[in-house]
Amino acid sequence: MRIAVVGGGPGGLFFATLIRRADPSIEVTVFERNRPDDTFGFGVVFSDRTLAGIHEADPVLREALTGHGRHWDDIEVRLKGERIRCGGNGMAAVARRTLLALMQTRARDVGARLRFATEVALDDLAGYDLVVAADGTGSKIRDRVEREADLGAEVETATAKFIWFGTDYLFDGLTFVHERGPDGVFAVHGYPISDEVSTFIVETDEASWRRAGLDEFDVAQPPGASDIVSKDYLEKLFADQIDGKRLLVNNSRWGNFRTRRTRRWHTLRGGAAPVVFLGDAVHTAHFSVGSGTKMAMEDAVELARAVVGSPSDLPAALSAYEAAAQPSVRKIQDSARPSLAWWENFGRYHDELEPWQFAYHFMSRSITDARLAKRDPEFVAAGHRAWVDAHGAEPLETPFERAGWSTTGRSVSLSTDANGVPAAVLGGADDSEPLPLADQPRRGPWGALVVAPDHEADLPEVFARLTRLAGLGDTAPALVAVHGGTPLCRVLVCEQARLHDRLPALLVEPGSDRDRALTTVLSGRADLVAGAA
Repeated sequence: MRIAVVGGGPGGLFFATLIRRADPSIEVTVFERNRPDDTFGFGVVFSDRTLAGIHEADPVLREALTGHGRHWDDIEVRLKGERIRCGGNGMAAVARRTLLALMQTRARDVGARLRFATEVALDDLAGYDLVVAADGTGSKIRDRVEREADLGAEVETATAKFIWFGTDYLFDGLTFVHERGPDGVFAVHGYPISDEVSTFIVETDEASWRRAGLDEFDVAQPPGASDIVSKDYLEKLFADQIDGKRLLVNNSRWGNFRTRRTRRWHTLRGGAAPVVFLGDAVHTAHFSVGSGTKMAMEDAVELARAVVGSPSDLPAALSAYEAAAQPSVRKIQDSARPSLAWWENFGRYHDELEPWQFAYHFMSRSITDARLAKRDPEFVAAGHRAWVDAHGAEPLETPFERAGWSTTGRSVSLSTDANGVPAAVLGGADDSEPLPLADQPRRGPWGALVVAPDHEADLPEVFARLTRLAGLGDTAPALVAVHGGTPLCRVLVCEQARLHDRLPALLVEPGSDRDRALTTVLSGRADLVAGAA
């Protein structure tokens, strides 16, 4: 069998290594359009909890991280002059250039052929039995295939802007820095990748980006040119956070993260060599979850296993690959969406939340209070203490009162109408009347029933209704009860109500348990929580 691998990144090189190790009779050639020591970006980061499968397949990554990388346990959040740390988050990072050099050597050692500075198209690969497209998010192989076959691709473009630098300032570990400058709030993902350099990724919203005059770089320039105006601006903005050190450029230019989901990862092409995709060519997850390279390498593990398992039946092998690899990718992408949404709204959290709650909100964006406490009990305990200091009771035992209606705690129950739609909030203080829920104002205390959308594109319409409700004056609702839609949309509607329109928010969360309700209230995502109606 002859296999062509298009793309010499970690995913493509790892697949070439694994397939040659498993079956030396298979001829593998890796085609990479860049030179061996060319690399865009600075470092790659991995969570300790996610590496078992990769390490078991081949030791090259373990050796790279052990011999050349940096490891840490704490995540640090910096804002408003405070530095808050949360432990139990074992992670490691290594310079991308170092990792690629070690993986190139490993692939050569097992007999893979590496051809650099060679850009190939499908028409150049006649005579191969299988084409593995590992050529990244801008995959030309994928673009060609999609003109011929429906892969079922969906692409969502984030609203936040990001740019990738390095710095000669050494962070202790994964560090998130937030600064409000004259033009808006900017944030940094920083982490060490060697003894000399850290990765330095900056995010901001588009309005701040434009106010700062950072929208003038000519993005039509070929890869390699960096945005020096942005480098100088950000170097000054974060000077105190990096002790006046430099930012380092490498194809550093602003972009909007694109999340790609693809239903089919291969095509048989009717007589020509089948094409199969791995890594960013068919799926991406926001870099805040640190999983892009890991997912590509895990794809390589499953693809090599499937091909070796059915070398004489490639259609069956490629179907088996998809069945094995797709579930974990979907899980990561599902957890990455709330994280991406956090970064699209972090400016609001920065301005509205106290530092302790901001850090807790950030750390709990994809896990609950109980799980977070297993990582770092003191971090969670400090959050609880700060809430009690402010409110006099634990979160779910804190009384709530607004517009003449009150409860003794923040976890409430609902009554419903004949169609299962929430009709009233029960559990009022001192056996008070239930709080009726309605679409329109009514006499006495009432709650506005707000339906969250199924798609984030429909949020502006719901947000406009919240603003109208807040403007009702004396007839404004005591709270808004948010139900329906997706879990993420429900939370975003609640946050818009309480942080923007100053309306208390009740999150109607089907299947919510005490742990999730506690996390929601302590983080400031909602004022009250109700389980399934």
